[in-house]
Amino acid sequence: MADDSNENKTTIRILCRKLLLITKSESGIQWLIGSPFLPTFTIVSTFRCINTLTSDPLSPDFSKESDDMRALLPRGFEVIGSLIVSTSNPNVEGSARDAIDASGKMRKALSQLENRSLVGAVVDPSSGDFRFFVSNSVIEPVTSIVFEDHPEKYVWERGCILHCELPIKLPVYYSVNDPKDAANMLKRATEAVAAKFRDPKTTYVLETVDASMTEALQPVIIQNSDYDLEDTSQKSNTKSLLCSHFCSEDRKHKSPSMENADKIQVSLFLATSGPSVKPPAPSAEYIPGEAKLLVVDYKVKVICYATKDLLLMDAISKLIIPGLVDQLHTMKTMTLPNLLSQHPKLHPYHFIPPGFLHPITAIYDSLYGETEMKQVEIRKCLHMRLGLPLDRPLLRIASAIDFLTAKEGANGNIMRKGTPLLKDVHIGIPSSGVHGGVVSLVQGSYEYYHYLQDGFDDSGWGCAYRSLQTIVSWFKIQQYTAIHVPSHREIQESLVEIGDKDASFIGSRDWIGAIELSFVLDKLLGVSCKVINVRSGDELPEKCRELAMHFETQGTPIMIGGGVLAYTLLGVDYNEASGDCAFLILDPHYTGSDDLKKIVNGGWCGWKKAVDSKGKHFFLHNKFYNLLLPQRPNMV
Repeated sequence: MADDSNENKTTIRILCRKLLLITKSESGIQWLIGSPFLPTFTIVSTFRCINTLTSDPLSPDFSKESDDMRALLPRGFEVIGSLIVSTSNPNVEGSARDAIDASGKMRKALSQLENRSLVGAVVDPSSGDFRFFVSNSVIEPVTSIVFEDHPEKYVWERGCILHCELPIKLPVYYSVNDPKDAANMLKRATEAVAAKFRDPKTTYVLETVDASMTEALQPVIIQNSDYDLEDTSQKSNTKSLLCSHFCSEDRKHKSPSMENADKIQVSLFLATSGPSVKPPAPSAEYIPGEAKLLVVDYKVKVICYATKDLLLMDAISKLIIPGLVDQLHTMKTMTLPNLLSQHPKLHPYHFIPPGFLHPITAIYDSLYGETEMKQVEIRKCLHMRLGLPLDRPLLRIASAIDFLTAKEGANGNIMRKGTPLLKDVHIGIPSSGVHGGVVSLVQGSYEYYHYLQDGFDDSGWGCAYRSLQTIVSWFKIQQYTAIHVPSHREIQESLVEIGDKDASFIGSRDWIGAIELSFVLDKLLGVSCKVINVRSGDELPEKCRELAMHFETQGTPIMIGGGVLAYTLLGVDYNEASGDCAFLILDPHYTGSDDLKKIVNGGWCGWKKAVDSKGKHFFLHNKFYNLLLPQRPNMV
C-alpha cells in the first residue's frame, strides 16, 4: 500500500487540526488514526477512548471500544497508535510503552493484525509538550514532527471514496414456546448473508457518480469467482483496472477535499440461479409447536477510503466486503437486546464533523426521535469521542452526507425547489474602513432573503418577514431545526395561533417587528431571544461592545427594526479605544435578481457606519430601534 522511506519511519506527520481532545488536567487515552494508503506515521485524526475500566481511565475496555470504532471508522483508515495524558505518571517513556501496548491490543481487537510499527504519544506532565515514540525493533523517541500545511490535499489528492448501499431483510423464525431461540436464528441469518458477500456467484458493479465527467464510463463488473482464477489471462482486462479509472481529470482544478473527492458507487447483486460450486442437499428445519416469523429490516451503507492506484478488485475484497460484514454484525449486536419486544429500526448515516479530514459513520435507531433522551445521549457520547462541542447539533440526521445526491448547486448555493438562493453573501466584501477595529461576524451559513423572491410581492411591507426568513435559514443550515423556512403566510398563521394577532391578520400586508419575530422563533424553533432597545439610531454605536459579544458567543444573525424599516445585522467592526465602529448590514429591501456582484456593488450587503464621511445618517436619529438577538440553543 503506502511506501515507507527512511524519512517516513523517523518523522511523525500530523494532519488533524486538533490533536489533543483531553484537557491536560485529566487523565485519558486517545486513538491515533492513520491509513495503510498513507506513509506509516501519518496521523489523520484522533478519537477519544470513552470506554475504560472504572478503576483506571488509562485502561481501555477493548471489547466495547473495538465495537464502537468498527462502526465509526471507515475501512481504509486504521488505528496506528495512541496518545496518553496522565496526571499521575511522570515517567514519559513508560507512558509511551503503555500507549503502544494499548494500540497493539486495539488493533488486535479490530482484527487489524498486519505487522506494523506503532506510535506512542504522551503529553509530558512537566512541560505540557507532546512527546512521540515509535515501536520498531525497540521503542525509540521521535523528534522530527511535521504539521502538514495542506492536510486536505495530502489525503484527497491521492485518495477516493467508495460507497455501497444494500437493503437486507432477515427472516427470523422462532418458537412461541422458546422465544430466546429468536436470537440464535438472527445470528444464523446474519452469518448466512455475510457469507453471501463472498459467494462466488455474487457480482459487484462499480460506476462513477460524477455526472460532470466528459467521457461516459461503462460500469466495471467484478464477480467473486474472478478471484479464484489461477490463469490471469482468463480475467477480463477490466479486472486489472485501478480506482483511478473512475477519477475525473476535472477535479484537479478543484480544491482537494472530502466534498470534492472522486466517488465510486458499488452495487451488489446476488445470483439466484445457475449451478452451485457445491450443490447442497435439500434441508429443512422443524420448529415444534407454534412458530412466528419476524422480518428484520436493515439498510447497510458503507463508505471506504482507497488510494487511487489500488486495484478495483482489491477495493472490493479488502475494503467493501469487510466493511459490509462489519456493519451487518454491528447492526445485529444492536438489535439483539430488544429483538422481540421492540426491535430497533437502524439506519447508518455518514458525517464529516468540523475539523475532520474523513467521514465517520453513526448508526441511529429511528424508533426514537432526535430530541428523545436516548438519541441525545448517543450523540453526546459521539461528541465526546470526536472532541466536538457539547452545545452544537453537528451529528443530527439533517447534517448527514448523501453521496448519491448533490446537496449544493454548482455555484455552492443550497438547492431548493425553484431557483437557488444566495448563501453567505458577505464573504469577500470590502473592509469597513474602521482603523484598528476588531471584526466580529455571524458564525456559520445563512441564505439571503429579500423583497420579491419567489415571485411574491412584499415590497414596502415585508422586510421584517425577510429578515426572519434569513434568521430561520441560519438555524436550519446549522442543523438546529429541520423545518422549512416559513412563508409570509405561515409566519402570520403562527402569530394568530399564539393569540398575538387576530385572524384577519392572515393574508394581510401588515408590518411586524422584533417582538413578533421573537414570538415566531419561539413557536417554530423553540429559540429564545434577547431584545435590546435604543431610543435613537444615534445610540446604536454605544451597543457595539454588546453586539460584538453576541457574535463571539452566539453567532446568530440579528434583526434590527426601526420605524418602518428592518435589516439583518451580520457583524460589527469595533475599535474599543476610539469608539469607531461599523455595522455589517444585509438589506432585505433589495428587489433585483440574485446577482451577487450587483448586490455587493449596490451596497445591499456591506459595512455601514452610523454616520458616514458625508455626514449621512444610516440609522435615523428620531426613530426608536429594537434589536433582536436570537440565542443559540445549547444542544447536540
